[in-house]
Amino acid sequence: MTPERLGLLWGITVFSGAAARLVAAFSGLPGVVLLLLSGLLIGRSGLGLVEPLDLGPGLGTIVGLLVSLVLFDGGMNLRLPGDTIKATVQRIAVLRLVISLGGGLLAAHWLAGLSWSVAAVFSAIVLATGPTVVTPLVRQIRLAAPLGDVLEAEGLLLEPIGAVLALLLLELVLGNLHGWRELAIGLLSRLGGGVLIGAGVGWLLSEVLRRLKPEQSSGLPLQLSLGMLFLMYGVSEWLLPESALPASVAAGIVVGRRPGFYTAEFERLIQELAQLSITMLFPLLAADVSWAELSPLGWGGILCVLTLMFVVRPIGVGVATIGLPLDLQQRLFLGWLAPRGIVTASVASLFSIRLEQAGILGAGRLQGLVFLTILMTVGLQGLTAQPLARMLGLIQTDSESGEEESAEAALKAG
Repeated sequence: MTPERLGLLWGITVFSGAAARLVAAFSGLPGVVLLLLSGLLIGRSGLGLVEPLDLGPGLGTIVGLLVSLVLFDGGMNLRLPGDTIKATVQRIAVLRLVISLGGGLLAAHWLAGLSWSVAAVFSAIVLATGPTVVTPLVRQIRLAAPLGDVLEAEGLLLEPIGAVLALLLLELVLGNLHGWRELAIGLLSRLGGGVLIGAGVGWLLSEVLRRLKPEQSSGLPLQLSLGMLFLMYGVSEWLLPESALPASVAAGIVVGRRPGFYTAEFERLIQELAQLSITMLFPLLAADVSWAELSPLGWGGILCVLTLMFVVRPIGVGVATIGLPLDLQQRLFLGWLAPRGIVTASVASLFSIRLEQAGILGAGRLQGLVFLTILMTVGLQGLTAQPLARMLGLIQTDSESGEEESAEAALKAG
């Protein structure tokens, strides 16, 4: 690819994302839905202006670095006050993980026609809800507590687990791992190693930031954070592939729990950069979708995704919330909102290439089914989330919003 064409690719991608944000601001429509549509417009399924695969091996690195920034921002802003929210998140993470893996496996094999091995990879890829989609939706809807905290935390916890598990299942399919024992050891080592690396980097970064004087803080906290975050990503991927995702979440949590004088401005800048990353990534990855990959799935693929949305997710949430003090309206909303995001799309694109190179049947169908899942969950749930929340009485009032902001400011000051 020539430098001129590379510049045009990024220019079109960023402009289309910014235009989608502008339309969302004026229309009130969910921004993530419009970002997805903008990517379809400029990509293979539309005008053909952007071909992500032209970036070559650099595509995975670019996506990984930007996703790590999004997860770092999510970790910094993760708040789980109260035992009820913590218990809810923990139970959803554990019980829904098992139920969703089993349900996704059966649906992908019986309805979409994937082989058992490829269906297992699919089930792990679409396991987690995407914080890159959920967080903007929650903030735009102004969802009343505790649902917003639960939904964001669920995505942040399960996104790294799903990505690492999908990688290990892929290695099992390709014959690079032998048996479930090696898979379990690989999962624990990557998650545990990533968390340890991230916690160490987060502690070191927070110590450096806390020692800065106010007159030294102009832009320096942000520069140090990006430098250490991106270095951590490279080192983590070099030592333990896919461990950078849990490392990014852990680093963000540690930094977010150790506030200093820089906190408000620093968090605002990180949040803006995370939003910019989403604005760039969604159109770029959506541009990779081809109708030729979606059309062979037919009604079987659609029924598979609908099963995930209307059967697997509600059952998983229903079982996980038994005995918790959540009312019916809250459970209904938790059971509905589960859009998939950027990590899901990036993992599907990269895994499909590896499966095709290995000559595994169903590689193209895997990518098509993952993107169909993203399209349907983001489209249907993104458009209906706010009306459903309003109908169920789960929209945050102005007085509640003010009280929450005051409580968060007091928490940071303390």
